[in-house]
Parts: sequence; structure tokens; C-alpha cells
Amino acid sequence: MKKPFRYTLALAAAGAMALTACADPGADSGSGGPVDWPAQDADLSGTTLTIWAAQNSNTVPDSVIAGFEELTGAEVEVVTVPDPYEQGVQTKVATGDKPDLAFWQPTASQLTALNASQNLQPLDDAPWLDAYEPELRDITGILDGTRYATLITTPAVQGVYYNKEVFAANGITEAPADWGAFVELARDLKADGVTPFHEMGADRWGTQWWVQVQLADAAADGLWDRVNAAEEEFTDPAIQGAIDTYNDLIEEGLFNEDIKTATFEDQGAALLAGDAAMVVQVNSFFGQLQSLADTDELNEKIGFFPIAPSGNVGTFIPDQSNALVAFRTGDADQESAARQLLSYWMGEGYQGFVDAQSTVSLQSGVDTPADVPDALLSVSESLGGSVGSMQASAIANPDLYIYLADMIQGTKTPAEVAEATQSQFNELAKAQGAEGF
Repeated sequence: MKKPFRYTLALAAAGAMALTACADPGADSGSGGPVDWPAQDADLSGTTLTIWAAQNSNTVPDSVIAGFEELTGAEVEVVTVPDPYEQGVQTKVATGDKPDLAFWQPTASQLTALNASQNLQPLDDAPWLDAYEPELRDITGILDGTRYATLITTPAVQGVYYNKEVFAANGITEAPADWGAFVELARDLKADGVTPFHEMGADRWGTQWWVQVQLADAAADGLWDRVNAAEEEFTDPAIQGAIDTYNDLIEEGLFNEDIKTATFEDQGAALLAGDAAMVVQVNSFFGQLQSLADTDELNEKIGFFPIAPSGNVGTFIPDQSNALVAFRTGDADQESAARQLLSYWMGEGYQGFVDAQSTVSLQSGVDTPADVPDALLSVSESLGGSVGSMQASAIANPDLYIYLADMIQGTKTPAEVAEATQSQFNELAKAQGAEGF
């Protein structure tokens, strides 16, 4: 099971510096005007395209590749880059090794890590943009005003997965409307002998969602812009307060007793079995649930609602399986063929793609398959009003989750979590050349 966003200061900083050092200073900035978009069925006999993918995304293109090869005569090869995927891709690109296309997290920080203006093709005038649902067209994939990534599936959303049967057995008929009601619901459940929340302290990476959902209102008010500009820090009241609140809820006993040793797999099993009422997680968690139960059972047992201090607001967090980038390879024919494959993927091939993946459609003219579980539909519906996560909006993404896991284990205080995160953020931002660091 993929564990998202796990990269360290040294890797991220080194990758950014290496890519900058290897960039061609004479290359076009990527915003110098429109490019040619060939017809989806243009003959590509004799052309071979390469797509880099992670271990969890290397079969995602299968239906698209089959249709594209039959339509155009091209050959498309998928090359699996071993985990940690982001590190591997950055290392390869830094040495001059580039594919035609690659799966990539379409956030500002990760596009920066690839030195997008030098290494990636601009996609500003892509022919499929108007087909996107309006609220999703510009939600991600853009850096410094230029579009570099093609969103192919709905970004993950941080929110609350809950057991419908547990809610019903305790007389809960609707989702809590804001953070205060969410916490009060948890306290009521605990009083009735139910474990309200389940956390995966041993696997660590999910701990950060608890802090980030509390920051949704602040994010909408420009929190990450201020952090990026060195005008606000993780140690200031907004983020420090969210860390403190998370710690307080743990100390109050609202989580599973084995929080220090519980894993991602434990979390899915506990929610499905009703051993806990709620889990704050992202879409990959639902993949874990799907490995344990079929769609009918999931529709009966599992629901989803977004949460924020002020209401039911989601926090979106795209990952590498959600998007593709096209590289500047220096070969105009290859670059054109890569754009043609993207056009087909998001054009004639898109209905077949969402059907094969059983995923929610991003396009108003393409139907979402009937077998997509209800909870994932709820996740998708929350995207339109969602706000960007740290991963989506910050210029650098420190290892907040590691420090929070240390807090759970008792080796860091909440204040030390914020201090360590800010220190690492400073180093990452400085490595990028960001002003103020």
C-alpha cells in the first residue's frame, strides 16, 4: 500500500539543487506561447513513448495505452521507478535521464522539485481543459502561472471516514457540522463505550491529517502564502494550536488504546469492524478498505464527510497517481507525440479509462462508473469547496508527520513538533532560493 508524501529534508533539498544545477540556462521558460496539439489519431507508426510510473500507478495507463497504440500505431512503454518514487525520478532527471511522460504529484512544491520551467512542457492551451468540471480545472498542476501537469483523477481529500452502523447504533443521524460538533460527538461516543477515533501511530504518515484539517479555514485565509513568505511560522498560534489540540484529544483518551503501535492496516480493519467510529484519512485509506470488503459492503458500512473548524470543508492533497507531466526531451517529434497521448487520454480514451479504473470522472461529459463506492463520490463532491493542504500550497513540505508521531510516542512535546517542522521548512525553502529564508 502506498504511503504518500514521505520524503526527507536532505532528499528534497538535494533534488531541487541538483535539478537546478543541471538545467539548460538557454532553454525556453515554458511560457513563450502556444504549442501545436496534434490530432488524437495522427499516425505515430515507428514512435515509442516512455511513461515513468510508481509501483502503485504502473498499471493505471493500461486501457489508455491499448487504445492509443491501436489508434495511432505508436508503442508506449511503462517503466516502473522503484519507491521512493519522487526521489528516484529527481535523481534520474538530474543526470539528464528523462521520459516522455511521468506520473507526478501536481503541487507547487513538487513541480518546483522537477524545475518545471526548464524540464517540463507547458500545457496551458491543452484542448481538454474546457471539458473539466469547472471547479477542478485549475485546482492544481500550475506553478508561477503556467500549467505543467494534467489531472487525470480526483485529488485526495483529507476528511473523516466513519462507520455508518456505529453511528446508527448510537442514534447519530447526520454528520457533525463543524469541528466543535465533531469533538463533542467523539466525547458522546466515548461516554457510551465506543472508541471514537483510530490513529496509526506506528506507520506515522497519517498523523499530519489531524493537524491539517484544523487549518482549513486558515488556509483559505492565506496561511500557506504567509508561511511561504516567512510572515508566519509553524510555531505561531494557528499551526501550533492545531498541534496542541491534536495532542489534547489523544491525552483525553478519544483514540484507540494501541495508538502507538497501530498500523495503516489496523486502521482499516478497525473502522470496517466497528471497533472505532471514525478515522481522519485520505483516499488511499479507502483503497485499504476496498482490499477488505466489496462495494456493497462498503456502501452499507462506510461514509465520508469533510471537516474544518467552521464547517464541512475538505482539504485537498493530490498525489502522483492523480496527474501526469510531459517532459522537454529536446526532440520536437517526441514532445509532440507525448502531447498527443495526453490529448487521447483526456479525450477519446477518457471514458474507457475511468471505467477501467472505477474512478470518478473529472469531466462533465464523461460518466462516472456505477460501481464507484458512495464514500468516494462524497470525497469527490467535497472537492469543489475544498482548500489546499500543506502539500498542495506550501513551497516546501517538511516531515510534520514524523514529528507528530514522535509526539505520540512521547519523545517530543507539541512545541518541539512545531519547532522541528519550522526548522526543516526553513532549510527546504532556503535550498530553493525562496526569499526570506
